[in-house]
Amino acid sequence: MYNRILKLPLEGKSSIFLLGPRGTGKTSFIKQHMPTALYIDLLDFSTYSTLAARPDRLENLIPPNFDEWIVIDEIQRVSELLNEVHRLIESRKLRFFLTTSSMLPLRKKGINLLAGRALTYTMHPLVIQEIGEMFNIKHAVQNGLLPAVIGHENPKRYLATYTQTYVREEVLEEGLTRNRGAFTRFLEAASFSQGQTVNLSEIARELALNRHMVAGYFDILTDLLLAIKLSPFTYRAKRKMIAHEKFYFFDAGGYRILRPIGPLDTPQEAEGAALETLFLQSLRAINDYFDLGYTIYFWRTATGTAVDFVLYGPRGLHAFEIKRSSLITSKSLKGLKEFAKDYPEAQLHLLYFGKQREYHNTIRAIPFVEALKDLPQLLS
Repeated sequence: MYNRILKLPLEGKSSIFLLGPRGTGKTSFIKQHMPTALYIDLLDFSTYSTLAARPDRLENLIPPNFDEWIVIDEIQRVSELLNEVHRLIESRKLRFFLTTSSMLPLRKKGINLLAGRALTYTMHPLVIQEIGEMFNIKHAVQNGLLPAVIGHENPKRYLATYTQTYVREEVLEEGLTRNRGAFTRFLEAASFSQGQTVNLSEIARELALNRHMVAGYFDILTDLLLAIKLSPFTYRAKRKMIAHEKFYFFDAGGYRILRPIGPLDTPQEAEGAALETLFLQSLRAINDYFDLGYTIYFWRTATGTAVDFVLYGPRGLHAFEIKRSSLITSKSLKGLKEFAKDYPEAQLHLLYFGKQREYHNTIRAIPFVEALKDLPQLLS
C-alpha cells in the first residue's frame, strides 16, 4: 500500500468526483481511507444489472438517516445514476464519492458532472515521492508506474492483460466502436505517434481508414483517460508555430506494451518517448496534487526548433527539455536557448542523465531522477 500524495477533503460536506484510468489505485484509496463508507461497485454484475434496469433503486440501497460517505465505483457504467445522485444530494443532503475511468458515457448523455455539486479530482499513476526507495528508473521507463506494476513478478504480462481488458471491456462492451480489428491496429499506430504531433491524414492512409474514424479513435483514448493531447504554446508568439497537437499515452508502461519492437528498431526509438512520458505523467500528477494551476504545453516552431514541455500558469513560466544523454552539448541546449529569446522571463530546465547539476547561463541542467524528486519545489 502506497501513501498517496493526493489529499481529498473527506471531512468536508461536498461530494467528490474522482477521475483516473483503471489501475491507478482509486479503489485501493477508498478502502484505505473510507472504511465506513457504503460501497456500491458497478463492476459487480448483480449490482450493475439492478441499477442499470432501475437507477431509482439507488435510494433503496441507502439506510435511513445514513450520514457516512456513499461510494459509487465506476459510475460511468450507469451514467443515469448521476440524476439520482443529484436528487439525493438535494433532498437528503447525502455525500457521494464517485469514481470514473471514462468520461465518454457521461458526455454522450450530456451530464455535466452534477452541475458543480461535486468537487473534481484526478488520480494519476504513482510518482517517485510515493514510491520512495523502491523507485527504479530503468524499471519505470520500461514498465511505467501503475501501482500493480511496481514489484510485479511479470510486469509485461500484467500490462498486456491491462491493455487487452481495456479494449474488450471499455471500448467494445460500451459500444464505442464495433470494429475491434481496426481499433487494435489503431492502438499500435498510435504508439508510433507517442511524443509526436499527430497527422490524422497520414495515420488514416496507413491504416486504410477514414480520417474522421481515426480522429474519433484518438478522442476515445482521451475520454477513457488513457491518453493526453498537448496543445502548442503560442502565447505572444513571435514566429510561425505549428498548429497540430502532440499525443501521449498516459503511462510509459502502457505505451511500451503497445509499441512493437522488431529487429529493425533501436531501443532508443522507444525509450526516448517513454522517458518523456514518464516525466509528463509526473508533471501532471504534481501539478494536480499540489494544485499548482499550470497548463502543460509544448513548443515547436514551423522550422522544427522545439522544447518538450512548457508550463504556464499563475506561478510562472517553465520550459523543460528531456535528453537521454549524460553529456550536454550545444545541440542539447538549442531549443531552450531559442525559447528564451522569445520568453526571457521563463525558467529553463534541461533534464539529462549526468550526475551533477550544471548551469549554462540561464539554463539549469538537472539529473533526471533528481528532477523528478524535486518537481514540487521546481514548480512552486
